[in-house]
Amino acid sequence: MTTIEFEDVHHHFGERVVLRGIDLSLTEHRVGIIGGNGSGKSTLARMINGLHLPERGRVLVDGEDTRKRAAAIRRRVGFVFTDPDHQIVMPTVAEDIGFSLRRAKMSKAERAARVAEVLAQFDLAGHADHPCHLLSGGQKQLLALAAVLVTEPDILVADEPTTLLDLRNARRFAEILRRLPQQVVVVTHSLELVADFDRVLVIDDGKVAADDAPAPAIEFYRKLIG
Repeated sequence: MTTIEFEDVHHHFGERVVLRGIDLSLTEHRVGIIGGNGSGKSTLARMINGLHLPERGRVLVDGEDTRKRAAAIRRRVGFVFTDPDHQIVMPTVAEDIGFSLRRAKMSKAERAARVAEVLAQFDLAGHADHPCHLLSGGQKQLLALAAVLVTEPDILVADEPTTLLDLRNARRFAEILRRLPQQVVVVTHSLELVADFDRVLVIDDGKVAADDAPAPAIEFYRKLIG
């Protein structure tokens, strides 16, 4: 498993302090991050692949600094956004997944085979030639996830991936996360989603307020929001 480290990380947005003195070492298979709106949890997650860089301190992935090795780290750390429309870029489902492989050293046949494999894995094979904008919300989120995982990253970071999904699709997405071999870091408001994770962080006012197994961390958060 990979190691994600935060070393005395501080960050501001304008006058607002978003993160303050974050020190973490994440080695577990599945890590959940919960907290209120504006607590800093999404900023924390986006630092793992260099979408945000700390104003002070360092974020390391297996010893590589996101400030110095951002491109290499982004090849290892896949990121899924809350709204899949923010990352679907091609007209059809198969084209969107194939677009993620544009830099891969693969033949056309190898690329096509890999796309077909991922389409089948995510129950999207019947939609390969469908326009992406006609997919349901759940199918779009599956496509966004498939387009990230087709490159076989070592780490998957997901920022509130079930927020726009109905209960059925949220549970389906959660089941897919459970089966992934990758190290998974998920920011979420869904306490059910992280209830069986290996570790859960509670972020409050830019700090780690709790860091524990799911049950005690979730209980701490419930009391925190009272």
